[in-house]
Amino acid sequence: MVTSIQEKLTPISKTQSFILWFDEVGIADIAVVGGKNASLGEMIQQLQPKGVNVPTGFAITAYAYRYYIQKAGLEAKLRQLFADLNVDDLNNLQQHGKQARRLILSINFPPELEAAIQQAYDRLCDRYGEGTDVAVRSSATAEDLPDASFAGQQETYLNVNSYKGVLEFCHKCFASLFTDRAISYRQRNGFDHFDVALSVGVQKMVRSDLACSGVMFSIDPETGFRNAALITAAYGLGENVVQGAVNPDEYLVFKPTLKAGFSTILEKRLGTKEIEMIYDEGGSRLTRNVKVAPSERSKFCLTDDEILQLARWTVEIEEHYSQVRNTYTPMDIEWAKDGITGELFIVQARPETVQSQKSAHVLESYQLQEHSKILVTGRSVGAAIGQGKAHVIMDAGKIHLFQAGEVLVTNRTDPDWEPIMKKASAIVTNQGGRTCHAAIIAREMGIPAIVGCGNATDVLQTDQEVTISCAEGDEGRVYQGLLPFEVQKTTLENLPSTRTQILMNVGNPEQAFSLAAIPCDGVGLARLEFIIANNIEVHPLALIHFEQLEDEAIKAKIAEKTKLYQDKPQFFVDKLARGIAMIAAAFYPKPVIVRMSDFKSNEYANLLGGKQFEPKEENPMLGWRGASRYCDPKYRDAFALECQAIKRVRDKKGLTNVIPMIPFCRTPEEGRQVLAEMGKYGLEKGVNGLQVYVMCELPSNVIEADQFAEVFDGFSIGSNDLTQLTLGLDRDSALVAHIFDERNKGVKRMVKMAIATAKEKGRKIGICGQAPSDYPEFAQFLVELGIDSMSLNPDSVLKTLLMVAKVEGANS
Repeated sequence: MVTSIQEKLTPISKTQSFILWFDEVGIADIAVVGGKNASLGEMIQQLQPKGVNVPTGFAITAYAYRYYIQKAGLEAKLRQLFADLNVDDLNNLQQHGKQARRLILSINFPPELEAAIQQAYDRLCDRYGEGTDVAVRSSATAEDLPDASFAGQQETYLNVNSYKGVLEFCHKCFASLFTDRAISYRQRNGFDHFDVALSVGVQKMVRSDLACSGVMFSIDPETGFRNAALITAAYGLGENVVQGAVNPDEYLVFKPTLKAGFSTILEKRLGTKEIEMIYDEGGSRLTRNVKVAPSERSKFCLTDDEILQLARWTVEIEEHYSQVRNTYTPMDIEWAKDGITGELFIVQARPETVQSQKSAHVLESYQLQEHSKILVTGRSVGAAIGQGKAHVIMDAGKIHLFQAGEVLVTNRTDPDWEPIMKKASAIVTNQGGRTCHAAIIAREMGIPAIVGCGNATDVLQTDQEVTISCAEGDEGRVYQGLLPFEVQKTTLENLPSTRTQILMNVGNPEQAFSLAAIPCDGVGLARLEFIIANNIEVHPLALIHFEQLEDEAIKAKIAEKTKLYQDKPQFFVDKLARGIAMIAAAFYPKPVIVRMSDFKSNEYANLLGGKQFEPKEENPMLGWRGASRYCDPKYRDAFALECQAIKRVRDKKGLTNVIPMIPFCRTPEEGRQVLAEMGKYGLEKGVNGLQVYVMCELPSNVIEADQFAEVFDGFSIGSNDLTQLTLGLDRDSALVAHIFDERNKGVKRMVKMAIATAKEKGRKIGICGQAPSDYPEFAQFLVELGIDSMSLNPDSVLKTLLMVAKVEGANS
């Protein structure tokens, strides 16, 4: 049965008012003032007393909208207009939308409604001064529901500073209930056009045109990881971030240790921030975009204290809404900094509607089977892979040319593009960050997207076949051609528990949040080499002795990479600490065993500046590596940087689940020397719960396991090196590679001895080598010996877990 607007006008409580102030409404009043305004009122009433700043204002109610529609006799005309609406026909949709908006704008508001709006704006001016600048924002009554995102469907107008302006833009907001995108979205999601009404929020502006603003999520929007808050920031008013017109700064904060009082900023990424939106003082428009000076672009918008303050508010808001809704409710929040007062404000908050709706019981993973030339890179959105023919479109007026299954390539998107975005196999944009319009809609529709590429529309050509991969970490890659890939879906319900701990080998910090969704007991091997080679790329001694570098070209490259750092070695410490912290946070509070750097001299030499500091060894595999390097006067200053990074992660960020592990430690005495070296930098075994493990990968580690047990807290068997050194071969030599096999009887006897001695001495012992990932029978052998843990490659975790449970059951 269709309900008419006349029937909805029956006054009940607040619905008989044209105007309600934000402090008069709360989350229960979505039907009265729409989702955006109800949320602002809720925060002003409930969270402002807790220190969360929210600008005040008033709502022109849904009752006022319906009153106007009824007085103007618009409902019958609109129903008649929509009788032959077809949202699948783009021309039909555009024609009907244009006529509906023109119809609404052609009829003035009733005088009594105009008077109520003027009185409310005058009251705001009494508080803030004549010509108070306000934002006029649409707030639909179906908006900000936890299972439907109406964000961006209607219009917002900034820097409105007169009663006539408020009236004009309120009228335009009412008309924007019938934008093409809003009509299409309602029709496709089963909302009756006349069940949804529009309220308008009139909110005191925050002068972020003189500072910065952005968007934040109380959940990682790509992976659904609940323990991280993502904050994006750019200079000027926030519309550029929301619309994806800029590549913003990004900050990632870990919530559990933040709540415990630690400053746990996991990651900071500098955005290009090429333009900023400011007031058009004395101009013909409300706002305008101007270029940002290069000196400002090279700085972060926010200080660490401001990042942490916003993150604390994010936690407060999420916890409040979760309590109100009686279910976990991650939030999508807009914030702004006032350039006059320096204060931070929350200007909007709504439930996140993508990750919160996904099933936690099914794990879906994509993997490319082949690789080809990388054409373009940017920020990946989601973790999927898509492919098809590229279609470059720069103007929304030409979206009717787009065909289903193509890859949309454009500068950026806004809600006008939504009718074709759902048809795309993937989306690639020049501009935008992880919280921009293209990213939000791509996640909602389950489409892979790469944003902020910079040059995608120049490099990619219409009809060019491409593969879009967002399955390889934070960097999204556009590959040439249609590459084969596979999708694996794994049900995570009713998995067995095991006595043997099942750990995971993790190298790439960018994949840590998604890998943490795989059930496991922690990380048995996090390799510092991956972080150093991929995130730092510079030899630590080249940073310590930067002024003494002999190669001017190398020196210039390092200077560019470290331009934000006067103290060059701190670049190494910061980057390393962030990489370690990402992995530690992803699996917190489970143990994360971090192996200190285990590059060989030839590998160290390949880092920027490395050749000046590295010897040429005949056999680097057996040379200057691991513990011997750490204690050497020629390297110990570089090892100090690794120790500083570990200490920062544990002591400053509160991630005490990190357990450092020493590789290639030849003798117990060498182990004691390393511990003494670590102690110089505040890493004292036993202090703040610090444990230190050692790799068991040399025959001496096995033979003297009882002595190593006096030095270290635990062992991790490195089956690769233990195999090659037990069999006396170089696994890199093709001439003898065929002999290399961890299942060799001699190797297995060494493993058995190591496990027996560790247990006798009361020390934990696990394995982090390749063998149990490759050979199920080797994993079974380890279980039967009673090994404490196995650390496996991510793709082997679940199948090995099931096998271990079966073996343990058979042996019980």
